[in-house]
Amino acid sequence: MSQSHEVIELQTIAKTQDRVPGTRAEGERGREDRVPGTRAEGQRAQEDRAPGTRAEGQRAQEDRAPGTDAIWNARAKVSVAMARLERLFDAGTLEVIGAEVTHRAQGFGLENKKIPGDGVVTASGLVDGRPVFAYAQDRTVLGGSLGQAHAQKIARLQDLAMRAGAPFVGINDSGGARIQEGVDALGGYGEIFRRNVAASGLIPQISVIAGPCAGGAVYSPALTDFVGMVDQSSFMFLTGPKVVKTVTFEEITVEDLGGARTHAERTGVSHFRWENDEEAISQVRRLLSYLPSNHREEPPFVAPEDDVARMDVAFNTIVPEDPRKPYDVRRVVELVVDAGSFMEVQAGWAQNVVVGLGRLGGHVVGMVANQPLVNAGVLDIDASRKAARFIRTCNAFGIPLVSLVDVPGFLPGREQEYGGVIDHGAKLLYAYCEASVPKLSVILRKAYGGAYIVMSSQHVGGDVNLAWPRAEIAVMGASGAVEVLNRREIAAAKDPEARAAELRADYEERFLNPNIAAQRGYIDAVIEPCETRSRLYRHLRVMLNKREWSAPKRHGNGPL
Repeated sequence: MSQSHEVIELQTIAKTQDRVPGTRAEGERGREDRVPGTRAEGQRAQEDRAPGTRAEGQRAQEDRAPGTDAIWNARAKVSVAMARLERLFDAGTLEVIGAEVTHRAQGFGLENKKIPGDGVVTASGLVDGRPVFAYAQDRTVLGGSLGQAHAQKIARLQDLAMRAGAPFVGINDSGGARIQEGVDALGGYGEIFRRNVAASGLIPQISVIAGPCAGGAVYSPALTDFVGMVDQSSFMFLTGPKVVKTVTFEEITVEDLGGARTHAERTGVSHFRWENDEEAISQVRRLLSYLPSNHREEPPFVAPEDDVARMDVAFNTIVPEDPRKPYDVRRVVELVVDAGSFMEVQAGWAQNVVVGLGRLGGHVVGMVANQPLVNAGVLDIDASRKAARFIRTCNAFGIPLVSLVDVPGFLPGREQEYGGVIDHGAKLLYAYCEASVPKLSVILRKAYGGAYIVMSSQHVGGDVNLAWPRAEIAVMGASGAVEVLNRREIAAAKDPEARAAELRADYEERFLNPNIAAQRGYIDAVIEPCETRSRLYRHLRVMLNKREWSAPKRHGNGPL
């Protein structure tokens, strides 16, 4: 790779690119919003701007960081978009598609600004030897704004990806819809959205937000399987801070409203948050290594270096004996999967459940685990949404599911009920019931009430259900059960506290163990913790060819 490529890739590029008038997303230009009429055409009022914003068509010398002159010189030779794609694809495999396409718009001086490519590079290539189609918007050309020709290039690439049965990657860095093209620009977005839906479940779709993504443009990434954002240089929102202030009188910064941290930790819109462009591209390549090229292919197998029969005594000490004491379930996940293979998804959001991709004996698996370290691992609205979405993604691409269960139930309270926890909890239930891939589970410590049913139990189609010896499977914990069942007896006792303690001990001995469930056939085996990896692998191996029949229908009507 040339030196110019290196300089460009190692910068947070989105902050240092020119803009052209008319390239703002609906109500947005770059990182700032303006109310219509606040500035004369072609001129910007001298108003406060968020760090990293630039005047249209110019860049103040004082805004340049040290060393940026080299970047501007390099841009004369290599576009940022091309550099990103060259880093994504294997060396020497990139093939640009539609490099000479130009817009056909007239008026506003556009007839004199016909630049080949029209602000987006569309290409095919190989990633780890497998075909991939990708586009990268170029904000140095007409602000990366989306017009009719720009949209047609992306839509054609989507069609080619579906025909070829190959993953599709979009690198978003655009000022938004090209205002001068009016409804043609809006129609272009619709064509892209329709193909996002058509490709859903057919081929993997990954979106990288490397700069602005505002207004209607946000819906294309939202329709894809995975979204990642570059920290401090990207943002996503429907309307920006100035519009928000005008309508609601609320003061908020661009970063707080739609930055990478906001969407990775508060909204869950972004599955990943990356420090810079280079990390983003590297992690996209890694993510692709877990996904099949399309729904008809198997996920990529990698011969394991980790012993599949490993009996790790560390399993025996991770989970505390006291059921009220927290622990980090990620340690269990990392012991189950092949060493170093776990890639967590949505790590910063709804942290009471952990989801991610890993390998077990070289086979790709989707891990779903309750996290006792956060809110005791209880299921709530966000955790249900997070796990349900991940399960459906895995099922779409034939990735077996492994669930590690330690859940005290669903979170009670007015806020959850008013927020629709019934509907959101049903999403998780629906996802597990609908999934036709192999479903394995291990109850590590407790599984109470409705949460026991939902978390891949045999009753909702779990194929293999294991439990550790100290697992507690019951309608509820001992304290709650005794209070319901023996309230009058306790009140009448000479020593209510002592009697309650006796009743709790009796309940724990009779119900808080996996034996009754195993006797009923609801648990397939009670295993020692150190056996977990090897037993899961053996069950996975024989379930890989699982096939399920379902009645013909248009589609299910799950709770959206």
